[in-house]
Amino acid sequence: MPAHWVTIQIILVLFLATLVRSALGFGEALIAVPLLALVMPIEVAAPTAVLVSITVALIIVIQDWRRIHASSALWLVVPTFLGIPLGLLLLKALPEPIVEAILGVIVMAFSVYSLASRRNHELKDDRLAWFFGFTAGILGGAYGMNGPPLAIYGSMRRWSAEHFRATLQAYFLPASLAGMAGYWLGGLWTPAVNRFYLISLPGVLIAIFLGRAINRRMQGRRFVYYVHVALTVIGAVLLVKAFAA
Repeated sequence: MPAHWVTIQIILVLFLATLVRSALGFGEALIAVPLLALVMPIEVAAPTAVLVSITVALIIVIQDWRRIHASSALWLVVPTFLGIPLGLLLLKALPEPIVEAILGVIVMAFSVYSLASRRNHELKDDRLAWFFGFTAGILGGAYGMNGPPLAIYGSMRRWSAEHFRATLQAYFLPASLAGMAGYWLGGLWTPAVNRFYLISLPGVLIAIFLGRAINRRMQGRRFVYYVHVALTVIGAVLLVKAFAA
């Protein structure tokens, strides 16, 4: 494949992943790395995606810091770092398709039920935040899938679209920084990663601001609906991956 076509594909993938992340606050994990891995080695794709993730989270946190539920973000972040080692053990103990199938069923069942049910379960405070953060850490440590537990928690807390987006980025920023530090220590933060990141940066910046505009148009029940649709799609993708393995 010609080098310029590979570059165009990388730019388009990271633009799309960033647009989804900026509009909804999550969801880029199953877009960026799997698609990038089709045109570059996974050891380059993963750190490139995380470097973009840091950029997205940092800009959104700076833009919308007033909309961050700081206590919620803190209660989600701290248990995450406790869950990551367990996730690494899970990665070694269970075949990836089994975990993907279980996660896919749980995420789809919750989201389809939430879409179909007239009763909306709501969390009034952050007392259960540690559980969702810990679960996100386990899934992040094992398979880089922090997003679904966080999205479920945000939807049950009934955050507005803007608060949902900003608070999740306050979570993703330290989590992504820790992930990038791991890649650096492992020797995976290479000049190739920097090159692809810089090439994609203009499109990423455009997608961040475009996603912000889309996010501000999604309010109330409509935003919750889109979150659950996105979660349903993620669950379906996980199931397809599990059964295709």
